[in-house]
Amino acid sequence: MGRRSTLAYALALVAALPFGCVQTAVAQSTEQVTPAQERGQVTNLPLPRYVSMKAAEGNARRGPSRTHRIDWIFKRRDTPLEITAEHGHWRRVRDRDGAGGWMHYSLLSGVRTVVVEQDMLQMHTAPDPKTMVIAELELGVVARIEECSRDWCDLAVSGYEGWVPKSAIWGVGADELLD
Repeated sequence: MGRRSTLAYALALVAALPFGCVQTAVAQSTEQVTPAQERGQVTNLPLPRYVSMKAAEGNARRGPSRTHRIDWIFKRRDTPLEITAEHGHWRRVRDRDGAGGWMHYSLLSGVRTVVVEQDMLQMHTAPDPKTMVIAELELGVVARIEECSRDWCDLAVSGYEGWVPKSAIWGVGADELLD
């Protein structure tokens, strides 16, 4: 079934549904027709997306307001986080272990950072494992992203700058390219 006929079929289904079911049916048919990335209702930026902690400490709450209970406290500036939802001035975030909750947007930054996922990760002078090793990064080190190609990212950490395999870090999408 082509795209146009799929959409026509979905619209015919919507017309036959009771009023309360229309939104669900439209959402399901749209997912089948257009596999485009979801966008945030507030910022219109892609979801999920990565950001970092701007503040030295930030509360992750059960819901998107200050009245909700604090489930988690992030205590490290520059920690990379993944935004999975938006609601007003609140963003639902998670860290590499899946911990998180709703945080006020003022605690977050668009500066991109990553966490090293492999102990003693070798940082190279170029995006090639045969090039000279500049440094070895321990598991859990947070580094700033300078740029990313298809398989490698150029990172800066503690005065060192070099390339590491994208598969060995968390905080950047597998198919994401950054300049």
